[in-house]
Amino acid sequence: MKKIIIFFILSCITITSKAQLYEAGIFVGGSNYIGDIGSEYYIKPNSLMGGVIFKWNSNSRVAFRGTFTYAQIKADDKDATNRARYYRGIGFTNTIKELAVGLEFNYFEYDLSDIRKTHTPYILLELAAFNYSIVTKETGVEQYEYSSNTSFAIPFGLGYKTKLGGGFAIAAEVRARYTFVDDIDYNNNNINSLKFGNPNSNDWYVLSGISLVYTFGRPPCYVTPY
Repeated sequence: MKKIIIFFILSCITITSKAQLYEAGIFVGGSNYIGDIGSEYYIKPNSLMGGVIFKWNSNSRVAFRGTFTYAQIKADDKDATNRARYYRGIGFTNTIKELAVGLEFNYFEYDLSDIRKTHTPYILLELAAFNYSIVTKETGVEQYEYSSNTSFAIPFGLGYKTKLGGGFAIAAEVRARYTFVDDIDYNNNNINSLKFGNPNSNDWYVLSGISLVYTFGRPPCYVTPY
C-alpha cells in the first residue's frame, strides 16, 4: 500500500510538470494615477486600459502569470479635493506600456474540472517593467521635448475569479503599482515650470478591470499543498 501511495504521488508530480492547465485571454478596464496632480483617491479609474494575460497553474493554489498592459494615465487638478491643488490647475496625460510577471495565490483550491472548486478570491504579487514618456527639456513657453523612459514597479493586488462556462473563466481584479519614479506626471526638477508636488513621494498607478480567459491543456493531477 505504501508503495502504491508513493507511486501515485510521483505520477502526479510527473504529470503536473508536463500537463499543466494553461489560461490565456484578455482584460479590459480602467486606470488611474496617484501622485502630485489631481484626485487623491487610490481607486478612481478615469482612463481606459487593456491587455493580454497568460497563466500557468502550478497547482490548485498557485498560478504563475504574465501580462502585457497598455494604459492611458491622466490627472487634472480640477478633480482634486485639496483646495490648494484644485486652484493650482495642472493636468497631464501619459501612456504606459507594462510587462509584468508574478504569482497568483488562490484563497481556495481552484480547478475548473471540479464543480466544487470553480471560484475563489486571490492575491497577486508581481514585478513589472513599464515604459512611459518624460520631458527632457523646455523649448519654449509651455513647449517641451519628450522622450521615453523605462522603469520598474512593485505590483500587488486582489481579485476574484469564477468559471463562466465550458473552459472560460472570468475575473475581476485591482492591481496597484508602486513605482520608483516621480515623473510619470512630467515632474522635472531641472525645469522651473515643471517643479511641483513632493519630490520625496513617488508616483503610483492602479489598474482595475475584468479578465476573460480560456483554459486549455489536460487536467493535471494536483498534489494539494499544505
